[in-house]
Amino acid sequence: MTAITELNVNECISSVTLSPVSRLDLIKYAGASGDFNPIHTIDEEAEKAGLPGIIAHGMWTMGNISKLFTPYMEQGFIQSFSTRFTGMVFLDDVLTLTAELADKKEEKLIFTVKAVKQDETTAAKGTVIFNLY
Repeated sequence: MTAITELNVNECISSVTLSPVSRLDLIKYAGASGDFNPIHTIDEEAEKAGLPGIIAHGMWTMGNISKLFTPYMEQGFIQSFSTRFTGMVFLDDVLTLTAELADKKEEKLIFTVKAVKQDETTAAKGTVIFNLY
């Protein structure tokens, strides 16, 4: 694994591909987060809301994006994380998470992050500021 400090602008850290989204993933996340909106766990409720099926919590997707930085926690920490949700994530979707170094400012590495579905549509995108120790 390359040190995160050795990255140049426009280079990426290793991507992460998640297992297909499961109902159990979303039930566990609901319990951990306290977000029990039934559109995330109950098919009938999602359909009543006009959705084709249950959808993942946006914050579940965002939380998974942070996994990209886990290997680098000895070198620094996520100081700031902003995300825009651009598409819905359904059961069985497979997300690939990416982070590209957009800028370096002294002890701060600024990354553009994305969660892209198997059909190549972007479900979430944003910015992570990784602060070096």
